Amino acid sequence: MFSDELEKISWDETTQKIMNKTDNDVRRALSKERLSVDDFMALISPAAEPYLEVMAQLSQKYTMERFGKTISMFIPLYITNSCTNSCVYCGFHISNPMPRTILTEEEIENEYKAIKKLGPFENILLVTGENPAVAGEKYIARAVEIARKYFSNIKIEVMPLSVEGYKYIADQGMNGVICFQETYNKKNYNIYHPRGMKSKFDWRVNGFDRMGQAGVHSIGMGVLIGLEDWRTDVTMMAYHLRYLQKNYWQTKYSVNFPRMRPSENDGFQPNVIMTDKELAQLTFAYRIFDHDVDISFSTREPAYIRDNMATLGVTTMSAESKTEPGGYFSYPQTLEQFHVSDERTATEVEAALKKLGREPVWKDWDDIFN
Repeated sequence: MFSDELEKISWDETTQKIMNKTDNDVRRALSKERLSVDDFMALISPAAEPYLEVMAQLSQKYTMERFGKTISMFIPLYITNSCTNSCVYCGFHISNPMPRTILTEEEIENEYKAIKKLGPFENILLVTGENPAVAGEKYIARAVEIARKYFSNIKIEVMPLSVEGYKYIADQGMNGVICFQETYNKKNYNIYHPRGMKSKFDWRVNGFDRMGQAGVHSIGMGVLIGLEDWRTDVTMMAYHLRYLQKNYWQTKYSVNFPRMRPSENDGFQPNVIMTDKELAQLTFAYRIFDHDVDISFSTREPAYIRDNMATLGVTTMSAESKTEPGGYFSYPQTLEQFHVSDERTATEVEAALKKLGREPVWKDWDDIFN
């Protein structure tokens, strides 16, 4: 399990290695076709800042070779904000005095119908808080089953499950799972996740192994930029990605690194602020590090960032996202988990991408592959 591998990697030593990278280290990494995690560290280090233009060109080259000009479009649907966790940065924090919503089957179907009116979405991400007592595997599986009538590709972002749990929901039509480790700094992890299921670091980080063991077709990984040193966190995710690719090589992988934005629980302020320039550097570095990994940008990022990165490395985007349960039809005024930044409609995002010479892809998976 990856938790065993992670014990062998020192957080502090990794941070120091990144900061000690030199101009020669960066040049060496840029000259390689196949990069190690050590090379990746060089590309995200301060020493790589003078090479952003070179990195952008390489990132664009590799993206065109593997993905062409396509951008895969998806939309998230929050089906419940009921949660037993106390994540200090999240609007769904158990102590946050807000109405809790668990969509009924009828309400879920109404949301699906409303989404189909926004655009030709075929890729949907079902999101929940973590409260298995009231919104567990059967509830999620049923939401997936209903979604099959409306969407070709169904992913979930829910509490970590057992191998059997992932297999059970996959049998209902689920194609992929996304899970944010949030931070790989085990020492400080419980500062941000003091109580609830999410406080169990090893259970969460090993969830990706269980996805692989269950034969999940697509696995999405992510860290939340703002909790810990971003360079070290994304390096740990790079180690994790390589581990998963070696052990579960038939699975497709994606990465996401959203920058923290204000939530309803606005007492927490980010510990780390990543600049736009640093976000670009990280995106280029991940594409050069892994030519095939899917890089996703959500509506957390502003429109100008998403438009720029769509031509330089990003391959998947959400559009017209609502981060409150039932936000498309049933409960449009429910409190959000976080505030989106790109508030354009799906039609406007599509038009902007086409103007940039990109081709929005609304469907990239079919039931025939199940």
